[in-house]
Amino acid sequence: MSVVRLTHFTDPHLYGSEAGALRGVATLPALKVALARARAHDWPPDALLVTGDIVQDDPAGYPHFRRLFDALGVPVLCIPGNHDEPQAMSRELAGPPFVLGGHVDLGRWRIVLLDSCLPGSASGRLSPAALGALDAALGSAGKRHCLVCLHHHPVPMASRWLDRVGLENAPEFLATVDRHPNVRAILWGHVHQTHDALRKGVRLLATPSTCAQFLPNSDDFALDVRPPAYRTLELRSDGSLLTEVVWLDQRAGGLSRSAYSAA
Repeated sequence: MSVVRLTHFTDPHLYGSEAGALRGVATLPALKVALARARAHDWPPDALLVTGDIVQDDPAGYPHFRRLFDALGVPVLCIPGNHDEPQAMSRELAGPPFVLGGHVDLGRWRIVLLDSCLPGSASGRLSPAALGALDAALGSAGKRHCLVCLHHHPVPMASRWLDRVGLENAPEFLATVDRHPNVRAILWGHVHQTHDALRKGVRLLATPSTCAQFLPNSDDFALDVRPPAYRTLELRSDGSLLTEVVWLDQRAGGLSRSAYSAA
């Protein structure tokens, strides 16, 4: 496998009701559109990646997610977000094709899945056990390149309100990453916007939500007018990656793509 292809969905915020809406966007129909566009244009990936807030504080949303994803014929790698219900998520998404946490090896890459949720808080924190598991997963990866995935953002997003609910122990997380030169990228959700930067040679990527988006660089909470989106990634055997954000132009019924971004 010379190239590992991933499709990243995040923050669908599903409800038990199929008409449930977040910030004016009906979340289940929006996720269905995102998945349909991915299947029409970016299929098949080697795995799907879903980085949290699968539901909006409503465990009855998990059966919708399971029905959409369990018959696609590819692994679905999942981690929880601050709006998820971990016990219900584990129960509803038990067994293949769903993978909850841990790490998965695909070709020359290891995908590490971290639970950054802090009970009762919109902020995140990696427990000592999670940091230890991360250190072990990176240290045992051998010659594989590593992609580290979590829900909460580990770097500032230049948004005062949003940075109050990021990863509380980001310095510890980044110090762990810094000890391992095989880490090529860190990927997260939670922020409902795109982000693409470089830190010490490691790609830092955030993906917009499959429903409503937050306005970037805003001191106070504000919504963006951008539509739902998902991200594709091509992880190459030399450790480089190619990625793009696919924006869903629902009004025109079409597909709007960002420019490819390689590193």
